[in-house]
Amino acid sequence: MTDSLDILGGKWKLLIIHYLMLREYDLNTFKKIERDIEGISAKVLSKELKDLEANKLIKREEQKTKPISVAYSITEYGKTTKEIINVLVIWGQNHRIKILEDE
Repeated sequence: MTDSLDILGGKWKLLIIHYLMLREYDLNTFKKIERDIEGISAKVLSKELKDLEANKLIKREEQKTKPISVAYSITEYGKTTKEIINVLVIWGQNHRIKILEDE
């Protein structure tokens, strides 16, 4: 469990992976990710992207544009987290329903 949490723990990593998985065929620039993931700062996003890239879950590619931009995408290895994320999404939805029912 510790190994998994070392890589996937924190507030943002699973959100970023999920975001990139859902947008596998899109051009996901830094600015687009920052704009679309509500509440994440540029500094935190930069750190999390570097960590995810270092762990081979995402890849960073410079685009041949002027000015140069960078796009991020999920790797095949990153896709191995799909089942984990899907279970967490379902659990979160069920938890929300449970809490609302109890009010």
